[in-house]
Amino acid sequence: MKKLIAVGVVMIVVMNAANAQDAISKFFSKYQTDESFSSVTVSSKMFGLFTNMEADTPEDKEILEAISKLKGLKILAKEDARTARSLYKEAFVLIPIKEYEELMAVRTDDKDMKFFIKETAGKVSELLMVVGGNEQFMVMSLFGEIDLKQIARIGKKMDVKGLEHLEKMHDGHPKKH
Repeated sequence: MKKLIAVGVVMIVVMNAANAQDAISKFFSKYQTDESFSSVTVSSKMFGLFTNMEADTPEDKEILEAISKLKGLKILAKEDARTARSLYKEAFVLIPIKEYEELMAVRTDDKDMKFFIKETAGKVSELLMVVGGNEQFMVMSLFGEIDLKQIARIGKKMDVKGLEHLEKMHDGHPKKH
């Protein structure tokens, strides 16, 4: 009986994660064929190829280990978009944000940026970043077993704008001053 309950709980967790990915996939599929958008999809196989690289430093080894736990990455972006603000609002309608915990919101003169996480069994299983500005829009979904500090370092090394804000996090929550 305990095994049956445990299997049921695991199935519910897996189905909830799959439903969230389906909702995000619907948003991506709505716009990924639109040539005015840039779209990037990275599979777990691609992340696996990175783990075959040699690490020169302990920090590089740590980063490669973090990458090896990633299962996928999806980015949808639009530059020079007069509709960027409406796309930002639409993202919050189409993506089931209530299934995520908001980590941080960053507002500057020309853009809003929000970070969300989904936790499964006490570990971050997805990082969602939504950016909307006067002429810029981006939504990014990173999923797998995620270490936010390592993702911030990876983002910094790869010059992925926005991810540097994750360095302001401590144990999955904003640092208190």
